Amino acid sequence: MNFQEPIGGLVERIARALERLAPSPPRKPDLDQAEAFVWQAEPEAFLPVMAVNRVPLGLLKGIDRMRDTLLDNTLRFAQGLPANNALLWGARGTGKSSLVKAVHAEVSGKVGAPEAATLKLIEIHREDIATLPRALSHLRRMEAKRFILFCDDLSFEAPDASYKSLKAVLEGGIEGRPGNVIFYATSNRRHLMPREMFENERSTAITPSEAVEEKVSLSDRFGLWIGFHNCSQDDYLAMVRAYAAHFGLGLAGDELRREALAWALARGARSGRVAFQYIQDLAGRLGVRIETTS
Repeated sequence: MNFQEPIGGLVERIARALERLAPSPPRKPDLDQAEAFVWQAEPEAFLPVMAVNRVPLGLLKGIDRMRDTLLDNTLRFAQGLPANNALLWGARGTGKSSLVKAVHAEVSGKVGAPEAATLKLIEIHREDIATLPRALSHLRRMEAKRFILFCDDLSFEAPDASYKSLKAVLEGGIEGRPGNVIFYATSNRRHLMPREMFENERSTAITPSEAVEEKVSLSDRFGLWIGFHNCSQDDYLAMVRAYAAHFGLGLAGDELRREALAWALARGARSGRVAFQYIQDLAGRLGVRIETTS
């Protein structure tokens, strides 16, 4: 070190060295390169999804009421009108996540260019929920665009306290949810937490009702609760027939019905997921390729 160097020059050199050691500031995300993205927490980035895994809205059978509710809410949001966060809850494989992706595609098409390019679907993984405020800090600055922030299979276990940060983000925090962002989540649990969490709170808390209320208040942040239930045999067969016609699988009606029912019986369930799994098996046996990305 040159001890004759003026103090000002030394300080400047130290500052430049610290700048080189410091991590580069995150780049401004480019959200024009795709219509859907996945939020990556470390390092912070919105990863583009060039081909979204989804089916057309018209292929989702037996969920007409749920479809219309979410479609209307999303269309209002895309048009800049008031809309609610939505929790799609219920039985496995009933089309909850498929509906979110299909509605996004449908609304983007209905709004029309150039507005269609402003409605983006961004998925955040369950394990990254604690970083949600950081994702919102980027989206908040992009007022010209609107975002559906989507978390699939959202739930919390007993030791997990990240639900508290989600509560503050949805409603109640000092900043709250940006006006250009809406939050959609799917879950098998109506209150996003297992029943034993509520039972434990009742048995161990000094004020059981208040402890349980804190847990329940998370789901209350969702203005829309859309319930999904196991489908009837008629709805299941309607799904199978719709998929078979859409993908051009030429199997006679009686044979298709018999095979589809046998498939559901072997699985012990009837749902949209089971119907599509049967169609995948049928297409493979017939040598027909099916495409569900767009």
